Amino acid sequence: MKNIKLLVVAFSLVLVAVFLSAGQALAQGDAMNSVKAAMKMGSAKELSRNFGSMVEITLDGGEATSYSNTQAEFVMKNFFAKNAPVDFSVNHNGASDKGQLYAIGTYASKGDSYTVLIRMKSANGKYLIHSMNFIKD
Repeated sequence: MKNIKLLVVAFSLVLVAVFLSAGQALAQGDAMNSVKAAMKMGSAKELSRNFGSMVEITLDGGEATSYSNTQAEFVMKNFFAKNAPVDFSVNHNGASDKGQLYAIGTYASKGDSYTVLIRMKSANGKYLIHSMNFIKD
């Protein structure tokens, strides 16, 4: 009887761990899918819904600059206006040992192509963009 109770407790702990891992994986996928859709549309407004309180943006080899989420939305609105999207695809994504998400993608506009590095951090159970780096190909 004692062994059965131990087995039930161990099984319950394993189930909890599996559900927590699955929930985190879904949150990661949802966050990156939302960013991918916003980039494809060239929608700074939709993209800004994924911004943390401060976002570091680097455009075409310039200096990395930290912006409030509102300022970052305007920076991206200007970028999309000058570089209207044709496509955005994620070439590689993953997570760091510290739990940060990252994606490396290709942003294609009518005139140019950019390699984009996006990093996201978890804040209050939601992954938000911490930095974006656009490198002209």
